[in-house]
Formats: sequence, C-alpha cells, structure tokens
Amino acid sequence: MDDIKVLLVDDEEDFVKTLATRMKMRDLGSEVALSGEEALRIVHDKVPDVMVLDLKMPGIDGLEVLRRVRKAYPHVQVIILTGHGSDKDEEEARRLGAFEYLRKPVDIGKLVHTLKEAYKKKVEDPMMAATFPEAGDLGPATDVMDECKKR
Repeated sequence: MDDIKVLLVDDEEDFVKTLATRMKMRDLGSEVALSGEEALRIVHDKVPDVMVLDLKMPGIDGLEVLRRVRKAYPHVQVIILTGHGSDKDEEEARRLGAFEYLRKPVDIGKLVHTLKEAYKKKVEDPMMAATFPEAGDLGPATDVMDECKKR
C-alpha cells in the first residue's frame, strides 16, 4: 500500500511522528507536516491522495487547510483527526467536504481502514471532484486549478 500518498498534518511532533511510524509498520508510508502552512506547501508540490488533518494548530488551522485543499484539489480526500474538536467543528468539516471526522485517541486499525476507504473512493470516482463553494477564494491557489482545467 506504499503507493497511496498520505500526508499527516499535526502540530504535535511526537504524536505525528509516532503515527507515521505505526502506519509504516502497516505498509502505509506517509509524509509529515507540522503546521497548516507546511501542509499547504507540501500539497502544492506533491499532491497527496489522502490527508489526515488535525484541527487545532497555530497559524492556519485545520478547517482553513481543509477549505483551501478542497477548493484547489477537490480529489484529495481529507480525514480530520482531532483531540479538541466539537460537534460544531465536525459539522463544519463535513460541510467543507471532509471524508471522515475521527477523534483522538484513535485506534490505528480504524484509521488505516478509513485511509484505505478514502483512497478507494478517490480511485473509484476520479471525477468526484465536487466543488465546495463554501470554501471561498484561495488567492494564488486558484491558478493551480485553472492550470488543471486546461489539461
């Protein structure tokens, strides 16, 4: 399953590195970002298939990252994984197009299963790139979408 490009985004460095190690043990390689800003740079350079995203981070928070990613790269499946989310956050994440909303601590088996399901959805319906007008304007990232539409 190393062919699934996974991006793990969490500002808790020890947690996210441990999660990456545990996923590697299950044949799921991943890249790690420690902030929303870093995640957006990585997504722009190496678009992942699935992103596992924390909500509460300094700077650009998880909901804003979700909003931007779903707007510029609607085929990327985003799984929210948070220890501080509320029902309101879950509702907003789902409205913005999150594939799933999980709470920490999460069973690694459940997370891996959810990742595989998200990837399966992406592969089975590559045209599923629904638009999420709620996401709003992305600024420079819209250039990326314009380029994709030309192809």
